[in-house]
Amino acid sequence: MLRTIGMTAATLLLLASSTTVSLAAELKAKTAVLVHGAFADGTSWHKVIPLLENAGLHVVAVQNPTESLAGDVAFTKRAIKDAEGPVVLVGHSWGGVVITEAGTDDKVKSLVYVAAYAPDKGQSAIDITSKYPQPKGRDSFIKDEDGFLKISDEGIDKYFAAGLTPEEKRVIAVVQGGFHASAPATPVSHAAWHDKPSFMVVATEDNIIPPALQKDQVKNAKADSIEVPSGHVAMLTYPNEVAALIIKAAQ
Repeated sequence: MLRTIGMTAATLLLLASSTTVSLAAELKAKTAVLVHGAFADGTSWHKVIPLLENAGLHVVAVQNPTESLAGDVAFTKRAIKDAEGPVVLVGHSWGGVVITEAGTDDKVKSLVYVAAYAPDKGQSAIDITSKYPQPKGRDSFIKDEDGFLKISDEGIDKYFAAGLTPEEKRVIAVVQGGFHASAPATPVSHAAWHDKPSFMVVATEDNIIPPALQKDQVKNAKADSIEVPSGHVAMLTYPNEVAALIIKAAQ
């Protein structure tokens, strides 16, 4: 009996290894560079990372300071420089602005936007949201005397982290970092999605970035897209679907 169980486990391990090798052989990109959004850090990708690694991708989660667009782009470009190319560059929320600017790097072969902003050249995140009704979650932003924004605990619970467990929401509230208010007002000087294949996850129940904006961006970028009935943190509520689109972008 023990021998039978051992053989079965070995067989399953061999099958899993074969699947990983098969997927890796189909990938044109070698590394997924993941760029978090405002009020977050690289751990916001923790559910997606193992799925990408199991598919054969190397993964780098950037830790951006979220103090300025220039600073975040510089951090992201260093990650791209150190990564094995080609790279699929992924951004969530504010990270979409960052990858729009940083994605012009020659090592970047495709872009993935996850419930993210995708401004055009000369536009800022504020510019592209101005013609849409303000989402409810924006009322929960709190600015301190130094110009840094945070989200209230109620805002995290109801809007930013909608769809997660109470324990997950509490962790997000505790670890959130400040996001300087000048950053979303800064326009991008390049729009990489004009020149690189783009993929977009539209979160249809997002209360931070208008879903209508996300859908319009799909049209503007002629992006390959999926829609998930998710709030803002789609990579945490629908990690399998998000990972599948990233893998598709890497193929």
